[in-house]
Amino acid sequence: MPRAIWPVMLILSMIWGGSYYFIKVLLGDFGPWTIVFLRCALGLVVIAIYMLAARQPLRFKQAPWGAVAVMALVNTCIPWAIIGFSETRIASSMASVLNATTPLWSLLLGIAFFGAAARRLQWLGMGVAMIGLAVLVGLDSSSVQASDARGFAGMIAASVFYGLGSQLSNRLLRTMSTYQVTFGTLFFSMLGSGVMAFSSEKIPYSQLLVPSNLFVLAGLGILGSGVAYLLFYWIVHEGGPTRATMVTYLLPVFSLVWGFALLGESIHWSMIAGLALILAGVFLAGRKKAASRQPKSFSLPDDGRAASSSEAAT
Repeated sequence: MPRAIWPVMLILSMIWGGSYYFIKVLLGDFGPWTIVFLRCALGLVVIAIYMLAARQPLRFKQAPWGAVAVMALVNTCIPWAIIGFSETRIASSMASVLNATTPLWSLLLGIAFFGAAARRLQWLGMGVAMIGLAVLVGLDSSSVQASDARGFAGMIAASVFYGLGSQLSNRLLRTMSTYQVTFGTLFFSMLGSGVMAFSSEKIPYSQLLVPSNLFVLAGLGILGSGVAYLLFYWIVHEGGPTRATMVTYLLPVFSLVWGFALLGESIHWSMIAGLALILAGVFLAGRKKAASRQPKSFSLPDDGRAASSSEAAT
């Protein structure tokens, strides 16, 4: 395994951790659906250019694009819009911490609807993570107030969508290349969010040319939704999917740092404790028996949430 994986993993965590900051800034001028549309469009351009340069075939006629469209709405378009709505009510750092519960929802949905089995260690992990959520909600009244209940619930809903999407995308990757799934996800998410943005939100076109907005859009779309995917898949290729899912543990940390340094958001002790418990629970729930050496599959990531029905590591 090349040593370059570790610095690349840090860079990827910084990019995806910064996505919450980018969204928070853009919400001052754009609606949630418009932000999703713009980031998908920019990310799609990056992926398309790379596929052309690397001569990666799209195989349009062979792919189940109907299933990809459904997965794109569930795993990307809708949760990204919900995150934008939630960040109008809660801090970006709080949003990233709540989003760290995604692997638990993936595991629960896998057990309930996709025939996955759970061991005692996984139930223990889910219990620890739920305690972490209770710490966030109950021990820091200043971070989750009554007026922020919708934002808090929205992030939980987005995490549930990601959990469902991870189950769906894990199955799609058995018949499609990661580049096909990425291209299809961004394409259909762009279409879905575009319909919602142009029909329900007023788009301030003049604000698109503001230098600060161009910079943030580049960070969210080109870096966070384009380059980051390519970095992630390089880590998967060089270090394996299990190694790549470690990004999940680093992402909320960098999001807390970005929120504190760039937005002046407060970091309370209960937020750190809650995050530690949530990540500990995710780690326990994602552990496999030492004797198990079966190859592990992975699914398409969203801002760092690489998930698998077999390992529930994100």
